[in-house]
Amino acid sequence: MVVPTIVKFKNDYMRRITDDTGIFQHTKFGVPDRSKGYTTDDNARALIAAVLMYSSNKDSETLDLIHTYISFIHHAQNSDGNFRNFMDYNRSFIEDSGSEDCQGRTLWALGFALSYSSSLPDNLLNTCRYMINQALPHIEALGSPRAGAYALIGLSYLIETPNALTYAFPYPHTPSTAEEKAFLPREFIMDLIETVAVRLHNQYTLNKGSDWNWFEDSLTYGNSMLPWALLKAFRISGNVNLKDTAKESLDFLTSKTFSDEGYYKPIGSHGWLLRGGEAAPYDEQPIEACEMLLACKEAAVILQDTTYLKQAALCYEWYLGHNSLKMSLIDPQTGACYDGIHSTGLNLNQGSESIISYSIAHLVMHHE
Repeated sequence: MVVPTIVKFKNDYMRRITDDTGIFQHTKFGVPDRSKGYTTDDNARALIAAVLMYSSNKDSETLDLIHTYISFIHHAQNSDGNFRNFMDYNRSFIEDSGSEDCQGRTLWALGFALSYSSSLPDNLLNTCRYMINQALPHIEALGSPRAGAYALIGLSYLIETPNALTYAFPYPHTPSTAEEKAFLPREFIMDLIETVAVRLHNQYTLNKGSDWNWFEDSLTYGNSMLPWALLKAFRISGNVNLKDTAKESLDFLTSKTFSDEGYYKPIGSHGWLLRGGEAAPYDEQPIEACEMLLACKEAAVILQDTTYLKQAALCYEWYLGHNSLKMSLIDPQTGACYDGIHSTGLNLNQGSESIISYSIAHLVMHHE
């Protein structure tokens, strides 16, 4: 099956399911489902997609999206630095604090936005810096390996980007007060990256064995974030153990998620893959293709192996029809992305997570 590697990308669907509060979590087919409200998870991921879009075209409508998503995240942050996640349509958060994964995903998005400091206005970047600084005290306590991985990726973007750690001023400025010197402390953040990464590495070492090279006794959601996080941590710390664990675990994951027929097939969310068992065939989720693509792109650079670039391309082509169903997940009329592949065919709902995932995948493959 020949699948085009470039299709016409329409970015107006994300605008259509975003109001002045944020991006809606779910849709009924293509209409926002107001009863399900909003999440910080989705607005954080939408921020990543919008930053990529804006870096390509610099249009005011996309900059408005970025403002909306950052504003949502700022409103979600508690005074202690943690982020709430679920908000109803009345703009009321329905929980005191979000999940650990929400904390990590939000830090990923904020750090990523700062990595585009040459594209975005300083006032938005300063808001991202402020929120990361407020969240720093909670990162080491994250117990979820995925939450730690998301946070680690965001902090790595922060460290890798020149001048990301200090507020942007309209004039030359050297931090002088104690408060300024304590803001986003570089050494503390680097130590935090190492601590979280070594914890992931140790969990992997204790759990692997018997042809099972993984961090846990199951492959579930967001799997590729774990090796991706270790690759980024290796680039910062130089700890070779992190690179070796990242490669071994990523190669194991690819062995379970690329079919003999040559297409990407993510672990099904209805049952996952338990150690010693068989992978659940459905549902296949768009977010998995996006995150695997990002991990493979990183691996190609750090491990200097172009095989990973080919795997990244297969992840992108999953959206276009090179998949188990041999059907495109992209709605040709609207540019929206269907919510996945299940046992009876396409899931015809077109929620925010799906269009965000496809947008990130497309923009990384063709514009980054």
